[in-house]
Amino acid sequence: MGSGEQSGRDVLTRSVRGQARRVGLGAALGCVHQLGEALVPVLIGVVIDQAVAGQDAGRLALWLVVLAVMYVALSWSFRLGARAGERGAEEAAHTLRLAIVRRVLDARGGAEEGRLPGELANVATEDAKRVGAVNMALMSGIWAVAGITASAVWLLLTSVPLGLIVLLGTPVLLWLGHLLSKPLERRSEAEQDRAAHASGVAADLVAGLRVLKGLGAQQAAVERYRRTSRASLAATLRAARAESWQTGLVLALTGGFIALIALVGGRLALDGSLTLGQLVSAVGLALFLLGPLETFAWVNAELAQGRASAARVAEVLAAEPAVVGGRAPVPDPVRGELRLRGVRLGGPDGVDLDLPAGRLTGIAVTDPAAAEALLRCLGRETDPESGSVELDGVPLTRLDPTGLRAAVLVAAHDAVLFDGSLAANVTPEAEPRRGPAENGEADRPSDGPADAAADLRTERAMAAAHADEVARSLPHGAATGVGEGGRSLSGGQRQRVLLARALRAGPPVLVVHDPTTAVDAVTEARIAEGLRAIRRGRTTVVVTNSPALLAVADRVVLLDGGRVGAEGTHADLVQADATYRTAVLA
Repeated sequence: MGSGEQSGRDVLTRSVRGQARRVGLGAALGCVHQLGEALVPVLIGVVIDQAVAGQDAGRLALWLVVLAVMYVALSWSFRLGARAGERGAEEAAHTLRLAIVRRVLDARGGAEEGRLPGELANVATEDAKRVGAVNMALMSGIWAVAGITASAVWLLLTSVPLGLIVLLGTPVLLWLGHLLSKPLERRSEAEQDRAAHASGVAADLVAGLRVLKGLGAQQAAVERYRRTSRASLAATLRAARAESWQTGLVLALTGGFIALIALVGGRLALDGSLTLGQLVSAVGLALFLLGPLETFAWVNAELAQGRASAARVAEVLAAEPAVVGGRAPVPDPVRGELRLRGVRLGGPDGVDLDLPAGRLTGIAVTDPAAAEALLRCLGRETDPESGSVELDGVPLTRLDPTGLRAAVLVAAHDAVLFDGSLAANVTPEAEPRRGPAENGEADRPSDGPADAAADLRTERAMAAAHADEVARSLPHGAATGVGEGGRSLSGGQRQRVLLARALRAGPPVLVVHDPTTAVDAVTEARIAEGLRAIRRGRTTVVVTNSPALLAVADRVVLLDGGRVGAEGTHADLVQADATYRTAVLA
């Protein structure tokens, strides 16, 4: 077993064991409830023998009061026990959801490999919920054991044959129920796999809806989702059939078991071994046993589904990191010098490249794949096949990934805007302030110098990216919602907001990729000047073929076929290098 797999299983185990106290309380209250439930038929038998048969009105009234008190206790013990169990289940699911999100957001990556975002969302919601429900199932199983034990003890005291039937028959029923749950477990896992894939495809299609409409590919997308949805439906129906067969067969076995107890009890009453009250108690206990035995059937089904979901959750938690995490702290302060030595970017040779600290470097490419490979290496989403990337002389592989993310920000051109206001997307860490409609007061002013400085950083970033113009064009300014994925904005507006977000973060090293492909030439030139001004004195790398952005760079490097083809200023390369002219001006 690998360390990642073991870690995933440990998290699952802790999520269940972490609620042991709450589940234990619920189990104790449930046991009290089950003992009381088992005692009710016994009390009714006593009432029949001592009060009804003897026609004693006083005793009848007394026992009716006892039964009333018993039912009040039953009501409260059930409510409190069920509340503890449900809370334990929800808390365990919450713990798992947090663990999954932490793993997905881990700076080392790897959890998202081979999975659509919708699949991960399904694991973090439905599968986590099913695993959390194991707490409630375990508690209910303890309740059922208490109820059956109490019934068996009383039946033994009343009649040894009846007690033995319960003691010997119950384990057989539980074993058969476990065997019948195996097909459900397999089909439940397949059901969740198909459902997660369908969710992932749906999210993928919705995210690309605008592109699909532009290509006229709506019908093909619908057909793709129809096939996926049909496969999910088929898996769900198979799981439902397995569950119905399991439930039906267990209920049939349980019914036969109860009928056997009633039959033996009736014969014992006929030959005088049992009084009328004892017969009523025996039949009542037999009927009461139907509840705990049905609970066992439900517990088996829940555990089968929980095991299937636990396997999926463990797979995400145990996913191997995309990069091997280092432990060394990031240099303090970060000068921002990046150096590539022998790094293969899709070409036959390794690339040697120096990106000096405090300078704006432009990188033009003839092959977009080389740009993607470079970005992934600089952001350490993956480690190069050969060679090394260094920050201030320290290989990235030795640095702590979380600290590295804070020092080197790679802003991809296809990054995502979140559902919320424009302002919240530029400054994600800011808490939204409540307005007059929410608290009956005017908006609060800045709380002090720290807030003022943060507001100034935001204003400068918005101005440099010309996202302030976007805000002014919206109905409620920067407070306007941009919709899921920024769908209410045009392509150029989204790019400006994304660039403003990267500039607002203000990392020591900023790497941006094609930040202006969807804006007009005039705005692009103004953004280029704003970018140079706001990043003056800090390391900035712009991977683009935009002449406007390359023109403001201190130095430009041409990557041709995965190797360094030329270096110099934009003006010099335009004059001297034909390959550069073709890549940038064509």
